Amino acid sequence: MNIQIFGKSKCFDTKKAERYFKERRIKVQNIDLLRYGMSGGEFDSVLRAVGGVDKLIDWDKRAPEIDLMRYMDDPAAKEDKLFDHPELMKTPVVRNGRRATVGYCPEVWKQWEEEEK
Repeated sequence: MNIQIFGKSKCFDTKKAERYFKERRIKVQNIDLLRYGMSGGEFDSVLRAVGGVDKLIDWDKRAPEIDLMRYMDDPAAKEDKLFDHPELMKTPVVRNGRRATVGYCPEVWKQWEEEEK
């Protein structure tokens, strides 16, 4: 498995995801989303894997950009806004090749482990 965890240093779900893989001795690459963001290819891959930009946005966050995105009809405009402001993403974003999850999803990660065996 080739696991990448995109997260925020102060996010509890990111820390839980890191602990999940560490306990199972699975190597991960941790990427600070606020510091480094995602490349364009990574962002597009995650969007396809999770099922669209709306699943990647942290709708619970209180920010003017989130309020603006609630009323945007154009998904491409939302994608551009989210790419430019990674702090608005729900974390952690966990990638395994072309597959990805958003948030803490141990049941999905367990499936990935079983498929690797």
